[in-house]
Amino acid sequence: MVGSAWGWLVVVGIVVALLALDFLVAARRPHTVGLREATLWTVFYVAVGLAFGAALWLVEGGGVATEYFAGWVVEKSLSVDNLFVFVIIMAKFSVPPEHQQKALLFGIAAALVLRAALILAGAAAVSLFSPTFLVFGLALLWTAVQLIRHRNDEPDVDGTWVMRWARRRLPVTDELHDGKLVVKEDGDRVATRLFVVFVAIGGTDLLFALDSIPAIFGITREPLIVFAANAFALLGLRALYFLIEGLLERLVYLSIGLSVILAFIGVKLVLSFLHEDVSKSVPEIPTPLSLGVIVLVLLGTIGASLLRVRKHPEERARPGRIGRSRKEPQRRDGGEPARR
Repeated sequence: MVGSAWGWLVVVGIVVALLALDFLVAARRPHTVGLREATLWTVFYVAVGLAFGAALWLVEGGGVATEYFAGWVVEKSLSVDNLFVFVIIMAKFSVPPEHQQKALLFGIAAALVLRAALILAGAAAVSLFSPTFLVFGLALLWTAVQLIRHRNDEPDVDGTWVMRWARRRLPVTDELHDGKLVVKEDGDRVATRLFVVFVAIGGTDLLFALDSIPAIFGITREPLIVFAANAFALLGLRALYFLIEGLLERLVYLSIGLSVILAFIGVKLVLSFLHEDVSKSVPEIPTPLSLGVIVLVLLGTIGASLLRVRKHPEERARPGRIGRSRKEPQRRDGGEPARR
């Protein structure tokens, strides 16, 4: 299955079918997603991710399945980080609860397409340029350091290049127009506020993919496994957003936990490069050990966060205060970003 054309057809077919199901649910009628609905959909998508891993175990063996599970856990944990920014975007653009899932769904669909392109580019770089793992590893170590340094910074949603491009190129109306993305006003076609939110979500996820995709390449070199782990982690984001929106402020140590994971995978990539291109005596970190470390760090992060907030409720994190946000130039007097 892995490395074959039919394997790609199966995975892409499953992803497209799940996206179509999501669109049918979201387009059925605009509504506020309740806790019960969000829980059921979250359980469903977790079950889908686990079932795919079990199928891999039966078809390809435990080694490939372990790589997938490790990558899926990493992408799932990093996707929780994305939710902080999604909360900020929804609040900034005053998106009513009944329209939020539609904006999320379009943003996630765009993110899947963009990530697929990045994965193929990353796979080509790995096969053609032997120091790619070294570059990826050093990039992840740098990201881990930046994550700690800027863990209390709020992301500048309007300052990203995607949003600046959208505001320059697209005529935008402040009206929601019953949740439509594009409408006609005075004979002209204009983008609604919900379309801008969709662009913001897709663009933000693309920026986050610049470190999450190298991270999963540190676990597996198979492009299909990389894509599957990304896809099954992203597909559940719509439901997960509504399920844990109120819990995000309790994850006060999330940035620290994610930085440890990214640094660990960065070291794994550097060691892999040294083992293959410098000396076979350099040890490598096996995938089962990687999976164990990642799970333990995540559990420790969640436990420590909940204990900290229980003892010091005033220290709850404001949604959006994360270090993975790309630092943009500060704006001058509310206008365009200052040039570097």
